[in-house]
Amino acid sequence: MLQKIRSVIVEDESAAREALKSYLAKYCPQIEVVGEAHNSKEAISILHELQPQLVFLDVEMPFGNAFDVLDECKDLYFETIFVTAFSEYSLRALNQSAAYYLLKPLSIEELILAVNKVQKHIINNEIFNRNKIIVENFREPKPEKQQVILPTLEGFEVIKMENIIRLQGNGNFTDIYLSDKSKKMVCRFLKHFTEILPHPFIRVHKSHIINIHFVKSYHKGSGGYVVLDDNTEIEISPSYKDEFLQVFK
Repeated sequence: MLQKIRSVIVEDESAAREALKSYLAKYCPQIEVVGEAHNSKEAISILHELQPQLVFLDVEMPFGNAFDVLDECKDLYFETIFVTAFSEYSLRALNQSAAYYLLKPLSIEELILAVNKVQKHIINNEIFNRNKIIVENFREPKPEKQQVILPTLEGFEVIKMENIIRLQGNGNFTDIYLSDKSKKMVCRFLKHFTEILPHPFIRVHKSHIINIHFVKSYHKGSGGYVVLDDNTEIEISPSYKDEFLQVFK
């Protein structure tokens, strides 16, 4: 028989807590809820006491947010499924860290999907401290100094954003070219990175996103093209040209 996943729910709204518990009981029988916390202070002590394998963590709470909880629990290892009311900032942070998150109001399908992914990690013993990177990113005010977790065919890689020169769409994948001349093939569409990468990244073509810090020169034309520090020439689509030139004004 499959071992249950010991889990804690951290959520300040009692109705939301009860709803999540009843969904888990009904649709995710592999989850055993061993504890609950109503705010970040309670969460920190309960997580140290119970040391669960999985935490359902509300992003915004009284007395601090999810990132404060993770910071205080960085000596613990657990998988996290964030639960959040939509906020562009927190979603970008979670996407950059390849975290699992559920939007309120909860979708049962999304909940089952997230729990199944976490279960797979736990069964395969894929120990990967995503929480540490989420906290580091949250504490780093300069976006280009933050890290992004890239899902590759072999697993995950953690890359500093400032080391990415450019990204190129490649069917269902994205090729990422780095300043050390290496290339990573990532299991995500290019559109995913348009949504999660902050300035200095800019889309210049349906197949290309570039880091403007690596632009060496720009050559005019209907859209024109740029030459990057690694001597790659990247065409600029006419539809992206104005946005590109705006950055350099």
